[in-house]
Amino acid sequence: VPIPCCFGNYRFGSFSQYCCKTAKKSEEEIDFLCSNPKIWNVHSVLSVLHSLLDIYTSRGDPESVVGGMLGYFSLVGLLHLHSLLGDYYQAIKVLENIELNQKIMYSCVLDCQVTTYYYVGFAYLMIHCYQDAIQVFTNIFLYIQRTKSMFQRTTSKYEMIKKQNDQMHALLAIALMMYPMHIDEGDKLLCMQKGDPQVCEELFSYSCPKFLSPVVPNYDNVHPNYHKEPFLQQLKVFSNEVQQQAQLSTIYNFLKLYTIMPVAKLAGFLDLTEQEFRIQLLVFKHKMQNLVWTSSISALDAVEFYIVKDMIHITDTKVTKHYGDIFIHQIHKFEEFNGILKP
Repeated sequence: VPIPCCFGNYRFGSFSQYCCKTAKKSEEEIDFLCSNPKIWNVHSVLSVLHSLLDIYTSRGDPESVVGGMLGYFSLVGLLHLHSLLGDYYQAIKVLENIELNQKIMYSCVLDCQVTTYYYVGFAYLMIHCYQDAIQVFTNIFLYIQRTKSMFQRTTSKYEMIKKQNDQMHALLAIALMMYPMHIDEGDKLLCMQKGDPQVCEELFSYSCPKFLSPVVPNYDNVHPNYHKEPFLQQLKVFSNEVQQQAQLSTIYNFLKLYTIMPVAKLAGFLDLTEQEFRIQLLVFKHKMQNLVWTSSISALDAVEFYIVKDMIHITDTKVTKHYGDIFIHQIHKFEEFNGILKP
């Protein structure tokens, strides 16, 4: 059952990339593609996936292997395709009735589980739900660690999961840069926390999926690198967000150190004029109002501040820990992971 959904998406992706690579195409190939615009048309692919989902919804038995797998893999196919097309909201929306951390039959398919978390986490990242992305990646890293001995038995599966694991570590680093936290990592992650554009773009290029164009090019007026346009568009959106947040982690680290500080003095630490620094504080206030898709995520180390005349007053909103509640929560979490993430 997984084959039509996943294989079809990969075939569509390969065909889309083939259509967009115009440099070495003969006139016969171009004429054929122009004469057959419905071959692997994106609307047809979406229609097939939704039709399979409708069959599952209307006739399938969620508890049966065929019914459950057909419905789930149709949803994963839609998640995959919407992510490749850059429609991240819809990618998340198709899975809104699926609880990823529940022990159901699809969890025994290791590579499908990992791929689902990869695309869900990436979609959260791109719609600025950074806390959701961090939680998704953290959960799947634990899952991979628990099942490592199983997927090492198959070389091809191991290599695929290992690559996606590395990509998700890069995406987690990006999420942590976008939503600053204290982390103790290597030089590359420290450069990211400083908003180094080159490092951010390198990690994004490595960890992002192979984006697709939903339409075939106009062969009468197209440049040789047209097939790179979907990636370059997504990279531009990401780079703009990084540029807007370039100073945030530095500001965050300074605010964590003080309870009161003159605006002019803190602006001097950052080599900014007072007016420029006030703008950056407004950007910080706006960007740290982090979107959260799910309702079960608690806030990270938060910093609130307000300005009275020329003084910044900082309040650390981190709640005092109640160790008894934390202990009980960790017991429940251990039981959840022990039962839910067990393949």
